[in-house]
Amino acid sequence: MATPEERLAELGLELPEVVRPLAAYAPTARTGNLVYTAGQLPLVKGELPATGKVGAEVSPERAAELARICGLNMIAALKAELGDLSRVVRIVKVVGFVASAPDFTGQPQVINGASELLGEVFGDAGVHARSAVGVSVLPKDAPVEVELIAEVS
Repeated sequence: MATPEERLAELGLELPEVVRPLAAYAPTARTGNLVYTAGQLPLVKGELPATGKVGAEVSPERAAELARICGLNMIAALKAELGDLSRVVRIVKVVGFVASAPDFTGQPQVINGASELLGEVFGDAGVHARSAVGVSVLPKDAPVEVELIAEVS
């Protein structure tokens, strides 16, 4: 069975550097056998590839791509905390926030971008409980932000 790092390579993905916190918090917090990631924006080399509300300035399809970037950033934070992604027993919970136009109701499909990546990288251990919430605005006018809780060994 391929390791999560091998799956990332098979997908043609490289883990980015861990996103530096934008305020007074840490990228991860561990308690016992749980690791919580801070909310991850879809930052690529420190920049947001898109801004605005989903359903207005940002299409749902583009927002799902951005949620996938959030997922990659979460995986990078886990790797930095654990050293080896094979220590992830399972992804327990994902919470996604979508900056939404007033009439946009497709938050679950947007956050699928992150959820599907977690499944591709961690296999059955990537299947998780989830919330997808519409909000009026996110930091830096980001369209999406995603966080997770992982059980680790």
